[in-house]
Amino acid sequence: MTERPNFIIIMTDQQRADICRREGFPLDTTPFLDDLARQGIWFNRAYTTMPACLPARVSMLTGRYPSATRARTNHNSEDATYSSDLIEVLGRRGYKTALCGKNHSPLTPDRLDYYFPLGHGGGRGDERSDDEKAFDDYLISLNHRADFNPAPFPVETQCQWRAVTASINWIKSLDGAQPFFLWLSFPEPHNPYQAPEPYFSMHPPESLPPNATDASDLEGKGFKFQWSRHIGEIAFSDYAEQLPRARSNYMGMIRLIDDQVRRLVSFLEDINLRQNTHLIFLSDHGDFVGEYGLVRKGPELPEVLIRIPFSWAGPGIAPSPEPHDAFISIADIMPTICDMIDAPLPDGAQGRSLKPLLLGEDYPKEEFVSAYAEHGFGGLHYSADDEFDPAEDGLTAGVAFDELNGWSQSGAMRMARRGDWKLVFDMQGNGQLYDLSQDPLELDNLFDKPEKAVIQRDMLAELLAWTLRVQDPLPHPRRRYKFKSDPRNYWSPYR
Repeated sequence: MTERPNFIIIMTDQQRADICRREGFPLDTTPFLDDLARQGIWFNRAYTTMPACLPARVSMLTGRYPSATRARTNHNSEDATYSSDLIEVLGRRGYKTALCGKNHSPLTPDRLDYYFPLGHGGGRGDERSDDEKAFDDYLISLNHRADFNPAPFPVETQCQWRAVTASINWIKSLDGAQPFFLWLSFPEPHNPYQAPEPYFSMHPPESLPPNATDASDLEGKGFKFQWSRHIGEIAFSDYAEQLPRARSNYMGMIRLIDDQVRRLVSFLEDINLRQNTHLIFLSDHGDFVGEYGLVRKGPELPEVLIRIPFSWAGPGIAPSPEPHDAFISIADIMPTICDMIDAPLPDGAQGRSLKPLLLGEDYPKEEFVSAYAEHGFGGLHYSADDEFDPAEDGLTAGVAFDELNGWSQSGAMRMARRGDWKLVFDMQGNGQLYDLSQDPLELDNLFDKPEKAVIQRDMLAELLAWTLRVQDPLPHPRRRYKFKSDPRNYWSPYR
């Protein structure tokens, strides 16, 4: 058996960081994942690079921010720009690679040793069982709505089960001579919001804790938030009535994921692979789950969308019952794995290695005192007055809507988070400043308040520094000049 470590990235799609008991949520939605997090290092200050699937996933695979990858929407996969991604790096080091579940990245099947795709409409192909085909048809028929009834199919047809089964079968097929990398990528708890029994009934709507905000707060959040509710109501006349059931199903979907991760980890323990395997759990971004009277994602950079669950357990990582205080990014995963396997960082990588944090080694504390995220595909912000037909942008009354639309994604916004403070700034000079210790749902904008002038200045400087750091360094100078970077991509000196 190889002594080199294996790596499994367990990714969910659209899972909010705070809906778990270890972060104080009153319902026990993720008992196993909470325990797994405490078996390693977990972070409650982890952020996506952009609250949209493809941009975030490209960042994870390349260690680059969306402004550098040019994959700034879910429709720009072919535009992704980078020198080498994680799969290439691992392949050159002799790793077997697999993807089981949702892709939504530039990866193609021919680049992996094993590929088992699943999406929000289930799987595809004739290798599916009749029950799986029927379940997939059911998923598609929901049109991304919440089902008010239990999914009429057994757990074994759900994507969570199928993805873990495929993962187990692939690992069984390996001879152990080579280390492996698995991207186990659940399409859930992304909409459509559905769950079979017993998960459908685990957290009924009447048992859910109330949201801290509702639709009445949209007035203070601005046009993009209001438009997201508006197009939802155009598509679904019962939008408001769906919210409680959507929240309930969402909790059930997360618990189903939790049980399937338990199943995978138990398998690794049974075949003595657990002790040599790094288990990295995260989501690509969050979900409103009813906050501001919204579901899914879409407008701007609120914490419920950009802060993600993130834990790392594996060889050499001491258990930690409390969260690490570092601010980290999804873009840090690829540089960390490079560091773990002694592979040089590819040119253009922007994330930083978390290896010393994970192993309890010395690292520059200043390097991880803030986080940064991006939003928007550029240009001007669209408004309701623009001649832009919603039907051309995916809105179908009575059928479906895409919350990632021309209105919600237009323009450009950037975010810096440091300590309790958060700054959001757009290309027209509009600012938002929040004290998250007092205002976690970002309802009281303190930007340009005279009494906050000093913190505003400091946060603007922090955001400017981040914006300069993530400018794409590619291509490097072709002649004479030698590009200088830290081996772990640190900007702060060791002290």
